[in-house]
Amino acid sequence: MISAVAETYHVHPQTLRLYERLGLLKPSRSDGNTRLYTDVDLERLEVILNLTRDLGVNLAGVEVILNMRDKMEKMQEEVEELVRYIREYVSSGDAVLGSVRNALVRVPASKIVRSGREQK
Repeated sequence: MISAVAETYHVHPQTLRLYERLGLLKPSRSDGNTRLYTDVDLERLEVILNLTRDLGVNLAGVEVILNMRDKMEKMQEEVEELVRYIREYVSSGDAVLGSVRNALVRVPASKIVRSGREQK
């Protein structure tokens, strides 16, 4: 509920509505159209308030910073997915290499016969 969040964070409800209009916050809505703030929404609000109150960043700057932060988080997820894929690929390659090694028969050098081609 907007009034509870406004009171908790010492901001005016209109400020929260402005953040929503600007796309900085995106709380979901109940069937009765009440704003529902998740923990993620509240963490984002804390970042916004830290940037504006403590660091003096204007709302345009906050938007840029939050967009960059979102992109960085998405890129981090993509990197983690790539690392998982590489690990799986390497593991499957290790399994193939292990089966090839098991299929090879060790022969002493004295038992190897040279072909006529190699002697030239």
